[in-house]
Amino acid sequence: MANPPQPNVGYSNNPSYSSESSTSLSEKTPIPPPLISPKFPPPTFQQDQTAISPSIRSPPNVLSSSNGVKSGSPISHLSTPPGPPVFTSPVRPAAVPFRASPVTPQPLAFSSGSSIPTSSPPQFSNGLVDFPHQGVPEDSAHVGEAPFVLFSAHKVLKQKKQANVPSLGFGALISPGKEISPGPQIIQRDPHRCQSCGAYANIYCSVLLGSGQWQCIICRKLNGSEGEYIAPSKEDLLNFPELASTMVDYVQTGNKRPGFVPVSDSRTSAPIVLVIDECLDEPHLQHLQSSLHAFVDSLPPTTRIGIVLYGRTVSVYDFSEELVASADVLPGEKSPSQESLKGLIYGTGIYLSPMHASLPVAHAIFSSLRPYKLNVAEASRDRCLGTAVEVALAIIQGPSAEISRGVIKRSGGNSRIIVCAGGPNTYGPGSVPHSFSHPNYPHMEKLALKWMENLGQEAHRHNTVVDILCAGTCPVRIPVLQPLAKASGGVLVLHDDFGEAFGVNLQRAATRAAGSHGLLEIRCSDDILITQVVGPGEEAHVDTHETFKNDTSLCIQMLSVEETQSFSLSMETKGDIKSDYVFFQFAIQYSNVYQADISRVITVRLPVVTSVSAYLQSVQDEVAAVLIAKRTLLRAKNYSDAIDMRKTIDERIKDIALKFGSQVPKSKLYRFSKEISLLPELLFHLRRGPLLGSIVGHEDESLMQQ
Repeated sequence: MANPPQPNVGYSNNPSYSSESSTSLSEKTPIPPPLISPKFPPPTFQQDQTAISPSIRSPPNVLSSSNGVKSGSPISHLSTPPGPPVFTSPVRPAAVPFRASPVTPQPLAFSSGSSIPTSSPPQFSNGLVDFPHQGVPEDSAHVGEAPFVLFSAHKVLKQKKQANVPSLGFGALISPGKEISPGPQIIQRDPHRCQSCGAYANIYCSVLLGSGQWQCIICRKLNGSEGEYIAPSKEDLLNFPELASTMVDYVQTGNKRPGFVPVSDSRTSAPIVLVIDECLDEPHLQHLQSSLHAFVDSLPPTTRIGIVLYGRTVSVYDFSEELVASADVLPGEKSPSQESLKGLIYGTGIYLSPMHASLPVAHAIFSSLRPYKLNVAEASRDRCLGTAVEVALAIIQGPSAEISRGVIKRSGGNSRIIVCAGGPNTYGPGSVPHSFSHPNYPHMEKLALKWMENLGQEAHRHNTVVDILCAGTCPVRIPVLQPLAKASGGVLVLHDDFGEAFGVNLQRAATRAAGSHGLLEIRCSDDILITQVVGPGEEAHVDTHETFKNDTSLCIQMLSVEETQSFSLSMETKGDIKSDYVFFQFAIQYSNVYQADISRVITVRLPVVTSVSAYLQSVQDEVAAVLIAKRTLLRAKNYSDAIDMRKTIDERIKDIALKFGSQVPKSKLYRFSKEISLLPELLFHLRRGPLLGSIVGHEDESLMQQ
């Protein structure tokens, strides 16, 4: 395949560009001048489940996810690629594992030395005490102590015309769900919040020592602390973690949650149901059996497990028969009736059993599996995946399904259904025809998408996450399965086969920490406007969270909260900035795996500068490249769009060189700024890589990557 003509662009450390091409830039490029509305229009609201961000050299490797925006907030576009990131990288306790992609199993994690510059806050003449910076130098960063947030630049330009250059852009990556070790930054009491805008008291607010009042960094209003912040000196106020750290967790445990289970890890009491494709050929089945045997051996003794097989029928295995693989069989062509489910749940069979009592039976069940015998192509075999998940959900609910919804909350955190799929759902509810050439395929696919989404929402209402692990060479029809995983707060992951990588992800799917009922609130100084969000969330309705009189925060509801998730934020300045600093506060509220209510508050302060050179020196090439990549990929939904986006990247690099570079003496060429010399190289790899380049593989790989 011939390579497309290359633009007159260099990708060395100091690339140069011809001014001839730059003179016609306004005619050719989709990047308008800074004062015109966004040069790269944010994409429309999208429902992609998975997208892949380019991997980066050191700190961030980020996988993005769904979407979200709050009504009445200043944000104009909220985009949604991918659901929660996959779990193929080892857990690194000392770093937030922002990941690169589901097909790169060893991404780099954040360096513990990541830093964002801050400096001491402005002084006040009214007796307020500033907080508390403890001699931190101007160019160091509190955020480096807890790298949950990475900004594309550590400084902000004062002038709007200089700051809002869409070809470079400004924004941040945030990973809100990372577990933190117990320490002084964990607070077991209610937070102090601004009664006007809802912001939290933090390290940068100013405090009146005599009265304990504190000034909000977002709206500048004074708030009371019920006398708690009254102190003889500002050093005494350092005993309050929220006034001494940029990141704190407010924790409320079982006293307000009747379902709280005081065990060492409540995940052990949450059941796991394996839903296994029985239409596999012998080579795939052998690999799957090995992975399943290793999986049950890895589970804690108290973990309850269920096993369901699906093909043309649904087989629910009974653990009451020791050392014998015994199953009850239900038809797969339609959803199970209430009578059949009652007979299953109230019968004599045991369908959920702790591993310490059922390990030999589980091994016997896996050993009894047999390869598919009929002479039918893989893609044409009848698979009733939707019915099987319905049955698995009914088993998890058990007799409590008879009680009105919302009255009973089962203890033990999120239950899990893990689907091991080797082909598409072609039989029963939520299915699509075997062939794309079916005359009614588009209509049936539309119905299947809606049905799968409803099933995922039903699972989410019952605190059950559905993870779908796919493997093999047969396309599984990603668009049909995506809504099920996404709506339940789970993930969908592709594998080449059912071997080692599949087995590792199977084990991690059962043990990874996942919070629920997540809510992300983002507050910024009045000078900052959030223009786009990409991440695993959706619009939060007003009645789902606490509101304040002058609350202008962007509020996002998260279906699940996991340490590998991330959001990317694109921002602009509303006008010339008058103050010396701008502030950002991220508040994440969720229930963790121990059923404790967590409110995590992260506060960041960035200095405002007038020097373009100082700003460029603070630019983080890797973060800027990821933000640019996500905005670009959201518009590359098919091959022709991808070709257009490659051209857009070329024009973007030219525009950055023109705006921030310097012209070579006695030449029409422009030299790229040395402060951001790595950026064009990273964008070059985006341009030539599989996300925008030619994608080799079957339809699942194309859909997953695009």
